[in-house]
Amino acid sequence: MSEIVGVVLAGGLGRRMGGGDKALIALGGRHLLDRVIERFAPQVGALVLNANGDPARFEAFGLPVAADPVAGHPGPLAGLLAGMRWAETHRPGARHVATAAADTPFLPLDLVARLAASLDGADPDGIAVPVTATGTHQVCALFPIGLADALEEALVGGAARKVMAWIERHPVRHVAFGPLAGGLDPFFNVNTPEDLAAAEDWIAAHDPVQP
Repeated sequence: MSEIVGVVLAGGLGRRMGGGDKALIALGGRHLLDRVIERFAPQVGALVLNANGDPARFEAFGLPVAADPVAGHPGPLAGLLAGMRWAETHRPGARHVATAAADTPFLPLDLVARLAASLDGADPDGIAVPVTATGTHQVCALFPIGLADALEEALVGGAARKVMAWIERHPVRHVAFGPLAGGLDPFFNVNTPEDLAAAEDWIAAHDPVQP
């Protein structure tokens, strides 16, 4: 996976959790971001954190931090673009960026490998997106870095705000993933206090390190 750069998307405003950095919320005695890094970092050649504001608050995690290159908090696509631009500068040999939201602490351990396999020999502009019984998880996907200029143009021009709408302008491969123990969706994300309580309950009953 040396040609794939991982991007943890932590640039959201976290309004449904009362504002602030969801990535720094404690889950089972550890930050959400710690859990995402543990599962995601071994799957990629390099890992960068997309976050806005003072990067010093993430210093303990040991990751480079790339802010949105487009103003106005336009959403996850701005974080994707931040990761692409970081890869162009710091990992010029990389061909793809894999994204993961900072509030998805139970990511599949084979996420990137399976997404990459689905694109083997496919269109160079192809995007791989995971799918589960609960739907499509476009914020945790694999994108070719060659789409960076087109993405920036769309963001600056206001033509790209919804992730799936932009993805569907390109060839898309859907990759099916099954549930975790107890039927939990591996792309379960912590958006609300109720979600956090549900994640705590799942951790109490199951080992989150297992796929």
